[in-house]
Amino acid sequence: MGGKQQNLDLKHFSPIVSSEHLASAGGWQMSELEYGLITANNAFSRWIVQCMAAAGYPDFSSLDVLVLHNVNHRNRRKRLSDICFVLHVEDQYTVNYSLKKLVKAGLVEREKRGKEMFYGTTKEGRSACESYRDVRERCLVSAFTSLDQEGLEVSRAALILRFMSGLYDQAARAASSL
Repeated sequence: MGGKQQNLDLKHFSPIVSSEHLASAGGWQMSELEYGLITANNAFSRWIVQCMAAAGYPDFSSLDVLVLHNVNHRNRRKRLSDICFVLHVEDQYTVNYSLKKLVKAGLVEREKRGKEMFYGTTKEGRSACESYRDVRERCLVSAFTSLDQEGLEVSRAALILRFMSGLYDQAARAASSL
């Protein structure tokens, strides 16, 4: 790459509209975005499962991995509701199931405080997250930094995704009242 930053040139890509029957004249870009979200979500889910397996923990789903990293974040114990809130998961049962798997595997421990249960990573859980980070650095981050050295394009994409998340949430609330 010769030290020169390479930017993603979108002029060479054609739009892919996966749900042409949903695309109106003024809304085909939303269908294009939704196809991108579908493929990115599936690729990301596959990646985090494979990354965790390469780190030595092959028996976890993508949600299990996300829950582990959330519990490990900032080395502070968290409640089930906090984990669901941050991960934007409505169905607490799925997160609770992941927590049970992680506790059984010895990666997460629970502590009862009053009526509430708090979760934190064990020493092995923190080690698993560090191993995941090492695999991530070798397989993903090194390739990313060779393409977008300052990370500006990805930061902009992250901002747009957060904005779209809010838009989809608002639309879901509107649709539930129809």
